[in-house]
Amino acid sequence: MEPVIQRFPDIFETAFSSGQFLKCTLSKPVPTAPEGLKNIYLRPVALKAGPRIAFTYRYKTRDEVKNFTLAEAKQQLEQLLGALFLNADLFTTEQDVTLSFAKNGKATLSAKKPTQTEPADTRHDREKHRLLDPAAPWLHDLGITNAKGEVLSTAQDKWKQINKFLEIVDSLLRDHPLPPNAQIADMGSGKGYLTFALYDFLSRRPGLSPSVTGIELRQNLVDFCNKIAQKAGFAGLQFIANDINDFQPERLDLLIALHACDTATDLALAKGIHARAGIVIVAPCCHKQVRRDMETHNELAPILRHGILEERQAEIVTDGIRALLLEANGYKTNVFEFISTEHTAKNVMITAVDGGRETVDGGRRAVDGGRREEALKKVAALKAGFGIREHYLEKLL
Repeated sequence: MEPVIQRFPDIFETAFSSGQFLKCTLSKPVPTAPEGLKNIYLRPVALKAGPRIAFTYRYKTRDEVKNFTLAEAKQQLEQLLGALFLNADLFTTEQDVTLSFAKNGKATLSAKKPTQTEPADTRHDREKHRLLDPAAPWLHDLGITNAKGEVLSTAQDKWKQINKFLEIVDSLLRDHPLPPNAQIADMGSGKGYLTFALYDFLSRRPGLSPSVTGIELRQNLVDFCNKIAQKAGFAGLQFIANDINDFQPERLDLLIALHACDTATDLALAKGIHARAGIVIVAPCCHKQVRRDMETHNELAPILRHGILEERQAEIVTDGIRALLLEANGYKTNVFEFISTEHTAKNVMITAVDGGRETVDGGRRAVDGGRREEALKKVAALKAGFGIREHYLEKLL
């Protein structure tokens, strides 16, 4: 390692050993960095096993934390600097140090006066920044908390799901902010746990006055949710008894559809695409349509004679084609693991953001032709390989 590069881990080691280390951020990932990894945040923590450095790996849709000893942390820095990240900012009580790499690989080290001189808070269990206040009255009305604002033991899984969902939304909004008067729809809102959470979260963001509509077929749930929304004073939140197929929004900025059964997910996706929703979030379940048609004609045929494997493959193909059709219509997609519910073990989530479109033909907007053609070719190949006549989302589009 070049001397100028090695100096950064050495300064880090000295700062941590002397109690001067506050935090460090590795940024500007190289193209070969793990997919979705945006930066790594380091901070000192005090554990029962002794002092450690917590590395928070920040991906687009999640955070992962690993605790290292000083020797391990220094080794991690030596492996990451210049190889996966082109910028590092180290903050101590004595100085702020920056290591940056130019396009030609040349490293530059600079230092300036400290921005903070108070010692770091090393408590491992320090209170996290909450995206949702458990004392919110509507959580009690929905049966998630008791009158004291404590999450019920029977609702712990639901509480985790709500918070994970809000983390995903928060992450998406960092790069794709909503307009001030955002129009939002939750298609298949059910009892409204996530609909309420989304409205509460967004309405507290500065400059946002969202309008959120929950679409649900069951009138009793619609009445129940509207009553709680009114009680909570959520003027921009409403629930309507409607079929997803009959819902005709004038504009959509954000669409969610979590655990909408089988082709209801496709109906929601089609609504989002046709309305050019800036952000689409779906968690599909009950993948029946493709499995009914699937007759595998590729090298997987011998193992897909087992029903359970065919079922899982049908789910992968269904959601894979959904992602490709979104890409064919100008969206950038991400497919990852979400949290299942008591109603379904399905735990895949698809997020899509408008990838930027060109204005042509007197104001109409068109998807980049090359990207669209490439995505549709992949869809055709998958259909041929698995003997699928048509994906329902294709028909809707």
